[in-house]
Amino acid sequence: MSGAGATSGAAWRRLKRGRAWGYHAGMRQRIFQTVVIGMVAGFLAGAVGAAAPERSLRPELRPTALAAAPVVQIMAAAQPSPDAAGLARSLRPVQRPAGLTAGGGQIVQVPSAAALIRAAKLGGHVAFAVADAKSGLMLESNEADLAQPPASVTKSVTALYALDALGPDYRFVTRLIATGPVQGGVLNGDLVLAGGGDPTLDTDDLGEMAQQLKAAGVQRVAGQFLVWGGALPYFRQIDPSQPDHVGYNPAISGLGLNYNRVHFEWKRGGDGWITTMDARGRKYRPEVQMARVEIKDRSLPVYTYKEVNGQDRWTVASKALGKGGARWLPVRQPAIYAGEVFRSLARAQGISMKAPRKSKAVPHGDVLVRHRSRDLRSVLRLMLKYSNNYTAELVGLTATLKRGGNATSLRSSAAVMNRWAAAHFGMSRASLVDHSGLEPTSRLTAQGMATALVKAHKAGVLQPILKHVAMRHKNGKENRGHPIKVFAKTGTLNFVSNLAGYIVAKDGTELAFAIFSANEGKRAHIPKADRESPHGARGWNIQAKRLQQRLIERWGALYGG
Repeated sequence: MSGAGATSGAAWRRLKRGRAWGYHAGMRQRIFQTVVIGMVAGFLAGAVGAAAPERSLRPELRPTALAAAPVVQIMAAAQPSPDAAGLARSLRPVQRPAGLTAGGGQIVQVPSAAALIRAAKLGGHVAFAVADAKSGLMLESNEADLAQPPASVTKSVTALYALDALGPDYRFVTRLIATGPVQGGVLNGDLVLAGGGDPTLDTDDLGEMAQQLKAAGVQRVAGQFLVWGGALPYFRQIDPSQPDHVGYNPAISGLGLNYNRVHFEWKRGGDGWITTMDARGRKYRPEVQMARVEIKDRSLPVYTYKEVNGQDRWTVASKALGKGGARWLPVRQPAIYAGEVFRSLARAQGISMKAPRKSKAVPHGDVLVRHRSRDLRSVLRLMLKYSNNYTAELVGLTATLKRGGNATSLRSSAAVMNRWAAAHFGMSRASLVDHSGLEPTSRLTAQGMATALVKAHKAGVLQPILKHVAMRHKNGKENRGHPIKVFAKTGTLNFVSNLAGYIVAKDGTELAFAIFSANEGKRAHIPKADRESPHGARGWNIQAKRLQQRLIERWGALYGG
């Protein structure tokens, strides 16, 4: 295929079982009896809808018969890893037979990667690299050195970076600090809610802290109630190019709550609308005043935002509301948000205090209450599962500060991560500008990502926390009996769809792979107001996800027998 290379079948067989391929009919039937999975006509179908950048799609099969697909040419590996260089030099091109015998004597075709890419009609570029996860031998690639927007695949790099800097058992700590003594139920001093960069702190956690403060004997705070988020730098949003109202692009701070989002709900009431803004958790649902919304009689724009006296003020177009609904809006004043919610929860415990004020000074005093997050490994598993941008930025910034690096901006912190990735994983061309992948000017190569995945596989730190990505039937439902298992990180932006991780074939063979698809020409023409759901992006992403699954099934057939 054009711009692609594949390892010799003979060498691959020697690598796996220490003996060469046999191509007589009986041997071919035994080898390929069950490994050519999902290539039969009518099986390749299914679709899922596109989602916001923080929710990535999973690979789907496309409903196109492949009986006439080109014969696969298996060539020597392009750019093999150093530990497989000697083996790669001995490889010779081999021609795999066009018709492979599957179970029951059925003849099926293994399509070339080039044919699959042409059939997807994505435009732009499709770059991929797939390697043996244990040896590092590069098996097949296409435009693997092309730098593409990695989107949320970036979070896999961030996870490795944070684990290396902080350790898997690291916990974020949020504190309640008293600057004076507690006497007769009165705290004679200030109370400080001090954030420790916990990306998972939620309303229920603050409710528990309020209960513990009561148990510590506090009934009233005589001094000020201060909030401190200076453990991490403050950034108004992750990516300024995103629409103001998208919940996946909140402010960043050392003290935040509910992923720095506030819940906006509306419904018809009399001649107008009834609206609420609250910080809902599983147990508590305190309303907030620092974020307000006003319904305006208009069609567009749907949302507007401005800061007024340190508070978030939203307007929303009435003609876009329908009969009712709800969504999470980003918070731009996170420390005040957390402080207001804590004050409400403390009041419910009978504790009185003044309205929260920001503190610039590092708090000193007696720690009355500590809240510890889950261990970092668990936090990262959730981050990778739900692709949360806020979590990625906080753990990335924390790791950079732990290393003594420059974290005055997301770009400077990501630059520290880039240097670390080059030194530890050979990702010399990594050019990430944040830790989440939301900012579209970040770049990675499929070759670099696949190489990093091989090295991470040897360390055993990433695959156990990656999400299982389902293979699917033609109706879109998960195929739980599919012999190929995929553990990977998705990455989705408008007209960008990526997948990188590990394939476990039926026989236990493990492959590391990265697929980066992007049509930056289409992406460049999207107006800012349409970036949440631009015309044509959903259909493009469906095609890209189908291509991902077809490539995975190809590799499972060729290298997992």
